[in-house]
This record gives sequence, C-alpha cells and structure tokens, in this order.
Amino acid sequence: MTEDMEALYPFLYSQSTDLDAVMSSVRQSTVEKVDEIVTLRRTVLEHDGDRIAACAAAMAESFAAGARLFAFGNGGSSTDAQDVATLFMNPGHLNVGMNSGMNGGMNGDTARPLPAFALTADIAVVTALANDIGFEVVFARQLAASAFAGDIALGLSTSGNSRNLVAAFEEAGRRGMLTVGLAGYDGGQMAELGTIDHLFVVPSASVHRIQEAQTTVYHALWELTQHALAKAGDNDDSA
Repeated sequence: MTEDMEALYPFLYSQSTDLDAVMSSVRQSTVEKVDEIVTLRRTVLEHDGDRIAACAAAMAESFAAGARLFAFGNGGSSTDAQDVATLFMNPGHLNVGMNSGMNGGMNGDTARPLPAFALTADIAVVTALANDIGFEVVFARQLAASAFAGDIALGLSTSGNSRNLVAAFEEAGRRGMLTVGLAGYDGGQMAELGTIDHLFVVPSASVHRIQEAQTTVYHALWELTQHALAKAGDNDDSA
C-alpha cells in the first residue's frame, strides 16, 4: 500500500526539506497526471466516439418517447450517478458550438430538462433493501418497482464487477430498458454479460483516471442527447 501511495504522490514521501524541490516534484506529478488523463480521454474518443454518438441518439429517441433515466453506482460511482441525474434533470445552458452551426439549433438556450433519477439518492430505500434482502438487489429491486420498457438504465463501475450493477442490468434487460454501462479495466462482469446495449470501457487500471474519463463520457452523452433532441424538434417544426 505504501509503495502504491508513493507512486501516486512521490512528493509526500520525499526526504528532502527543500521547498523548491518539493514544489518541483508536485508540479511534475500534476503534469504527469494531466497528461495521463488527456491521453486516456483521447483513446476513449478514438475507440468509442462513434458508439457514444449512437448511444446518445438512442437515448434521445427514448426520451422523446417519454422515457426516464435511472442512474446507479457504488461509492465514488454513486456520486457520479447522482451527477448524471442532476445533469439530465437540471442541465442549465448548453453553449458548446454556439453560433457555429454545430449546436443543433440550441443557440446557447437553456437545455431541455429530462426525467432522471439516481437510485442511490433515497438512503431509506437503499438501506431497507440492503438490510432486509441483501445489497445485491438495491438497484434491481428499484428498477423492478419503478421502471418500464423503454426507460434508460445507466450504471457506472470502475471495475465492472459490482454484483448489484450486474443484477440491475439483468433486471433492466428483462424489463426491456435501454441499457448503458460505464466500466474500467477490461469491463469485468459487465462486459461478460454481453447484453448491455451500450457499454463503454475505459482501458485503465487507475480508479482516479477511470472516473475522470467516465465523467467526460457521460457529459458527452448528455450534450449529444440534447443536440439530437433539438435537431429532432427542429425537423418536427419544419415538417
């Protein structure tokens, strides 16, 4: 564990009392981490760019048909799930591509709020299910109670091996939901399922870098979904 921590934060384990040397080490460590995440994001874009666009188009079609999004994850991924729900439900302004002809007609207006929920948000439900039945069902049972065919299930995991996510995706598949998964490493059990409609695997063994790249992926999904909905609305208006 000490060796792992030293590899991440070498300046904390430096025996030098030279402030300049410590600050230089901090700067070098920061630059290396920035370079690593930039390279990783580029790798994900090159490998999955077209698939991310296709997923967003499918999500836009589902939302247009009245779908709701249910996001879920454990630990740090639970906060990402809550961020996903907040992003889709209360998006604010979308200014990317403004006045460039690339924004699907949004023109910097307020993006469309979309029905989205984080299955980690109701601690009473989560702890009741975990205590009374088992932690493996905390997401699957909520989907069974609240989700319908055509809704969207979006699960995040760094390892891809969280059993409660696997159970949730299995339940989502039975209910005919559109399924979107974000995993790290090699995708783990989420990749082995073979039934997740859109699975994006961040090829890294660093939990920090995986979550940073996953944040980029779901923000891209949100933005592209908004553009697709706006474009569809423009086409309807001109029909």
